[in-house]
Amino acid sequence: MLRSKFSLPPCLLGISVALLSCVLAPCAPYAKAQQPAQAAPQPLAQPPAVQPEVAQIGDEAQKWLTDLVQINTTNPPGNEMEAAKYVAAILQKENIPSEVVEIAPGRGVAIGRLQAGPLPDPSKALLLVAHLDVVGVDKNKWSVDPFAAVIKDGYLYGRGAIDDKGMVAANLATIVALKRSGAHLNRDVIFLADDDEEQSGSASIKVVIEKYWDKIACAFALNEGGRVILQDGKVQYVGIQTSEKVMYNVTVMATGTSGHGSVPLPDNAVVHLAAAIGKIGTFETPIQPDTVTRRYFEQLAPVEDEETGKWMRALEMPERLDLAVRHLGEMNPVWNSMLRDSIVPTELQAGVRSNVIPSEAQANLNIRLLPGNSIGDDIAMLQKLVNDPQISFHVEPDAGQAAPPSSLTSELYLLMEKTAVQQFPGAVAVPLLSTGATDSAELRLHNVEAYGLLPFPMTEADVSRMHADDERLPIASFRTGLDFYYRIVHDFVALR
Repeated sequence: MLRSKFSLPPCLLGISVALLSCVLAPCAPYAKAQQPAQAAPQPLAQPPAVQPEVAQIGDEAQKWLTDLVQINTTNPPGNEMEAAKYVAAILQKENIPSEVVEIAPGRGVAIGRLQAGPLPDPSKALLLVAHLDVVGVDKNKWSVDPFAAVIKDGYLYGRGAIDDKGMVAANLATIVALKRSGAHLNRDVIFLADDDEEQSGSASIKVVIEKYWDKIACAFALNEGGRVILQDGKVQYVGIQTSEKVMYNVTVMATGTSGHGSVPLPDNAVVHLAAAIGKIGTFETPIQPDTVTRRYFEQLAPVEDEETGKWMRALEMPERLDLAVRHLGEMNPVWNSMLRDSIVPTELQAGVRSNVIPSEAQANLNIRLLPGNSIGDDIAMLQKLVNDPQISFHVEPDAGQAAPPSSLTSELYLLMEKTAVQQFPGAVAVPLLSTGATDSAELRLHNVEAYGLLPFPMTEADVSRMHADDERLPIASFRTGLDFYYRIVHDFVALR
């Protein structure tokens, strides 16, 4: 998405599917501390035995992911139809009822279904959803061709490897493995590879729901947005996305007198815009920890180092709240964003020629609101901060959706908690408010208990490559994630 997200990485090609690799990577710019140069991923000790269905399908799933990365679905324009047809062909080969639905010219989604009874039953159905489109790249900044699916040093490099074609491949592997196993189902399992997630435009999940809800109607959903975080060679925690911030784009407009570049003018729009952006760029909105985020830090604190855990526990002390957020934000800016609305300048536009003072200059602010907050309140704060009659703010019409959080006590959430600690001994499972937007918000607005669970174990450094240069997924982590994900889905949908 243009939206931000939580994502993944890859590992050693020849490693046994029973092994989980650890990625001893240097910390990303927002990680806690700089570390030595990254070593090759190493297997974790005593991982749980891989389930036979997953062991048998692992090579195929990796091939599916490789092929999907090589299909360029950069959005805009998307062109997801080729990828949707590719996925549907696999489902058809496995005798899984499926179809490709065109949402807009050149853009389509693939839908498949395993049915538990003679008729579709949305009242208990589980939707496995992931998106086919990817964000753009600057090829000059990549060390490999971003659409070649290069395997190097135990990683699969490519745009979309983490966000979100790894999840498409995992969903595909899961529904195919269920079909091949002959499992007796207690609920329908629906597969959806959708389009236009990165831009949320005229072919987005909102359109799919409006026109084709009968094909994907469900009570539960698994989507991107979570994370499985590796630290010091082992899984530290599994973050299950239950809520997300709401995205707005706001244009900051500066107006002034146009003129010749040889004559300085006091109302130069570029100067006034620069001054405004300088103030906005360092401004922080009030701290507002909500229920999900409080629980995230409370449950994460015991598995953190002593210093980090101390500041996480201090979030519950009103007199230390500001200091705790400052320290946690320095350790990881994502944590800072989870605790308040974020306002980030992302684009600047001004001028028509080098020797002309423009009458207008503008910038885009990407604003992510905590659920329940009002964009009007943030605009009022910015107007007061800037305090310049030449500056105005205009909310763009591409806002995200404010949706209620998914339940922390549903049968699916509780199953994910239990499976996580079984799969990764010593780790904790925590609810997560994601700073980036996902398709889950639209599903939650339709009374779906939607959860984000990106199942591949990765370091924070590799997660940070989502939407960035050299996006990559550790291959061994992909294999481990397949096993973890399949366990959850199988135990949720199969009769015992």
